[in-house]
Amino acid sequence: MTKNEFMIKLQEALENDLDASAVRDNVNYYSNYIDDEIRKGRSEEEVLDELGDPWVIAQSVIDMSAQKNVTEDYGGSYRSAGRSSERQESSYNVHGYTIGSWWQKLLLILGIIGIVLIVVAVIGGIISLVMPIVIPVLVVILLVNFIRRLKE
Repeated sequence: MTKNEFMIKLQEALENDLDASAVRDNVNYYSNYIDDEIRKGRSEEEVLDELGDPWVIAQSVIDMSAQKNVTEDYGGSYRSAGRSSERQESSYNVHGYTIGSWWQKLLLILGIIGIVLIVVAVIGGIISLVMPIVIPVLVVILLVNFIRRLKE
C-alpha cells in the first residue's frame, strides 16, 4: 500500500463519523507523521506497516472522539493521548499535580525535607521549653516518694 492509498482509506473511514475539520486534522497529522518518518530515513512501506490498517486507526480515532478523550496536539491536530510516537519525559502524578522535570522533583524533595526539619525544630523547641519545668517537678516527686518510703 502506498501513502496515498493509506491516506484515502483513512479519510474515507473518518468521513463517516467525524466532522470535516476533525477528518482534515487527523489526515494531516498522519500525513505529516509519515513524511517525518521518511525524512528520518525509514521507507514508506516500513512506516505504513508500523501504522497498520487505516480502518483500525480511523476506528480508534472515532472511538476516542466519541468518548471525548481526544487531546489537542500543539499543531492543532487531534490524537489519542497514548498514541504519541515521540518519547515523553516520565512524570508522576501526585494528588493532581504532575511532576515531570528534574527541578520539580528536586523542589518536591527539598520541600518534604524542609517540612520534616520544621516539625523536628518545633518538637525540639517545645521539649526545651518544657524540660526546665518537668525535670525539677520529677525530682521533687521522686524525693517525696523516697522520703515517704524512708518513713515507712
